[in-house]
Amino acid sequence: QVQLVESGGGLVQPGGSLRLSCAASGFTFSTSPMRWYRQAPGKERELVAAVTNVGGNTNYANSVKGRFTISRDNAKNTVYLQMNSLKPEDTAVYYCYAVANVASGRFINSWGQGTQVTVSS
Repeated sequence: QVQLVESGGGLVQPGGSLRLSCAASGFTFSTSPMRWYRQAPGKERELVAAVTNVGGNTNYANSVKGRFTISRDNAKNTVYLQMNSLKPEDTAVYYCYAVANVASGRFINSWGQGTQVTVSS
């Protein structure tokens, strides 16, 4: 059973930093692409950052480039989102997403439960 458990959200002042973690289980993490999405109140869910399985290549939404960094630790089955220089508009529920490799040649899309990030003074 695929499980994704996010942690690290909270309340932070503008300009501050947070690091989100997503602990994965139930699939072959090292061969599964991973992503972070976010959804603000009244808005659609949007892709924030992604990291590939092989090579660890990354890409980011324009709104977070230069401020956020996605990384993965395959030994710990964990993906991270380091968020610096946070702005009020970064306030949202952040979701971990996996293109989970559950068997040879079979992938399923899975979501975590989300973690709230609030940027406010």
